[in-house]
Order: sequence, then structure tokens, then C-alpha cells
Amino acid sequence: MNKLDLNIVLYEPEIPQNTGNIMRTCVATNATLHLIKPLGFSLEEKHLKRSGLDYIKDLKMHVYENFNHFQSENQGNYYFLTRYGHKNYKEVDFTKEDGKIYIIFGKESTGVDRHLLKENLSRCYRIPTTDKVRSLNLSNAVAIVTYEVLSQYGFPNLFTEEPETLKGANFLDDYL
Repeated sequence: MNKLDLNIVLYEPEIPQNTGNIMRTCVATNATLHLIKPLGFSLEEKHLKRSGLDYIKDLKMHVYENFNHFQSENQGNYYFLTRYGHKNYKEVDFTKEDGKIYIIFGKESTGVDRHLLKENLSRCYRIPTTDKVRSLNLSNAVAIVTYEVLSQYGFPNLFTEEPETLKGANFLDDYL
């Protein structure tokens, strides 16, 4: 099994609360966050920082002017998550990849540019849903796929069996 270098890419995100939630997910999973402009918010907005709380200081994040700028600085295996994907994200064996894994999610209103998706059709995947919704919330979609990748790698460097570290191993015992 190859070493995991997980990267979450947000293509032109629009909603600061979603990005803040994704920041927290990235810190919780040791993933690096990549933001591709234009952004629908300022990175200084209080809503964004509130969603990330005090975890922002531990966030590994990079911002790019456009997708070409991102692509020129990041070589690796790209996976596009889109409702237009013909394959289920569960079909991917991420452990076969050598090097960096980039999971690319589109903006909340329209997703990733369709020309870019068409150029990468073999790397487009979807999260199954009913026909009653257009898509899932962006931060939920990121969490689902991020934890799938981590699951395939056995949750490297994450607490899977250790006791609660912030409040102590016996936190619940005090209430019994």
C-alpha cells in the first residue's frame, strides 16, 4: 500500500460556512486544502473562521488564481466529484495510487466547469443519491469521500481506538 498524501480541492467555492466546515474536516484528517479562485467570500470573514474555530491555525491550505495555476503547481492523481460522473466513488481503489491524491469538488451552484469535466471524464465520480435532489451539501460530500479514502488506507495517523483525548479517557465515567 502506498503512502497517503490526501488533498481536498475546492473549485471556486461560494459559501463560507461550507468552506469553514471543510477546513475542520481537513484538519481532522490531515488533508491539505486547496482553494481555486474566484472565491465567493473573503478568507478573513468571521463566518469562515467561526466554522473553522480554533483549528484554522493547524490547517494546511493553498490558494490559486485559477485551475491552470493549481494544476501547474500540483502533480498527482486527480479525481473529480460531480453529479455528472458515470462511476460511483466507491469503485475507486485509492490505495493503488502512487503519490498525491487530489479530490476535486465544484462550487455549490454549478460544480466544476463542464469543459474541465469533459477533459477528465474517466476521472469523474459521483456520490449516489435519489432523483429527488440535485446534489449533496458540499461539506457533506467532502466528508463522505475523504473518509472513504482514509478508510481504504486504514485511517493513517488518526485516533481509531484510543480514548477521547480532549476531555480524557474517563469523561463518560464521571456521569454514570
